[in-house]
Amino acid sequence: MEARATAKYLRISPLKVKRVVDLIRGKNLQDAKNILEFTSNNKASHFVSKVVNSAAANAENNHKLNLDKLYVYRVSADQGKMMRRFKAGSMGRANPIIHRTTHITVVLKERE
Repeated sequence: MEARATAKYLRISPLKVKRVVDLIRGKNLQDAKNILEFTSNNKASHFVSKVVNSAAANAENNHKLNLDKLYVYRVSADQGKMMRRFKAGSMGRANPIIHRTTHITVVLKERE
């Protein structure tokens, strides 16, 4: 049995989130929460910790899983839609501005 949580269209680059996501992959739930708490100077750790807490709540309330046996089975930070804007450049040209978004998915599973 596995519990899943997803956050979509977060206004942060996937490369920044992948650095944080790689730290918690395969860890116990409590260890992952501690790692995310102590990397709090990174903006991405705030988003990832919200998704991990949501997945833990789904596991406890919806699937009746034991929180002490849970670990991060799969976690991914995929690229979402890019918001494209244009800014005035020199000599009447337009320079593109690309705002990247991220989809974060966390799957928790019970260790046997």
